[in-house]
Amino acid sequence: MREAWVLDRQRLNAGRHDLTKVAASLSSSLPCVAGTALLCRPDWVPDEPIALGALTLRFDSAHPAPSFDGTEPASAHLRAGFGSYAEALGALARPAVFENRPAYRLLDASLAERALTFGPGSYFDGVNVGEAVAHELAAGGREFRSLVGDPRDFARRPALPAISTLTLRAGPVTSFVLHFRDAAKVAHGGGLHQVMPVGVFQPVNAAPGSFANDFDLWRGMVREYSEEFLGRSESYGDDEPLDYDAWPFYRAMTEARDAGLIRVYCLGLGVDPLTWATDLLTVAVFDPDCFDDLFGGLVQTNTEGTSSLVPFERKILEPLLDGTKPIQAAGAAALSLAAIHWAQLA
Repeated sequence: MREAWVLDRQRLNAGRHDLTKVAASLSSSLPCVAGTALLCRPDWVPDEPIALGALTLRFDSAHPAPSFDGTEPASAHLRAGFGSYAEALGALARPAVFENRPAYRLLDASLAERALTFGPGSYFDGVNVGEAVAHELAAGGREFRSLVGDPRDFARRPALPAISTLTLRAGPVTSFVLHFRDAAKVAHGGGLHQVMPVGVFQPVNAAPGSFANDFDLWRGMVREYSEEFLGRSESYGDDEPLDYDAWPFYRAMTEARDAGLIRVYCLGLGVDPLTWATDLLTVAVFDPDCFDDLFGGLVQTNTEGTSSLVPFERKILEPLLDGTKPIQAAGAAALSLAAIHWAQLA
């Protein structure tokens, strides 16, 4: 049983690009973001970019647990004899980056109303359902996926959203940062390209006060820039909340944003058809000198894969958007929306 499980996991990591197309065909009745495979609701994609600071975040600590959490009898074959899919993954095919940290669970979203509601959760909550249904599809099954139903219904399954940021270096030739995610390093999206930085929206640790201290999209984005662009560790200490005002990099990023040298917008929200990963799509447009001052030390290899700065041009975008080049649905959606709203972003 476990040998077969490992082989199916290998099929998943080797075939995420093609499996996403299969999963998308199973959800063909649902709307998608800007011609991509990323599933959405009509009120998840605004008519124009929303300034990040205009979003209202709410926290509901008493919201009921989701209907499905990956412990159902229908998912037993996906756990390979372990108590959860995450336990099986950790024991049989553990990625290099794999830690069950606290996270913000998305409960409700309406970008038409510019409001997002969250509750408490943990990273493995999403793995136990999302990676399980992807694994099942790689093995040729659909039972658990069909049982859970509409992946946009956050009452039925846990949604631990990532902030997926398209980083644009504005200038005579605007460029963006493209990331290739290494399947040996990550639990989700291995073997696919993605925009950068991307990170699950979560507090830095479980210290008292951290859930409230880190409940801020900008703070989450800055941490991801530090980790993915500059190679900083994801560990910020476990004993107390992070003091952002005392962090030089955070102050530099925030001062640049307040001075208009970084412009940050929300483009939409969507759900990956294969893994049901939920992504808040954002874009950060940097003045070129500001980008170079902050990220002159942009790392080409980080804990999740490799990165490169490439022109934001049709010849680069087309193979990413037409399915020729493998990319996560959220990355394709962010690029597509940025192209649509280019006049406002440039």
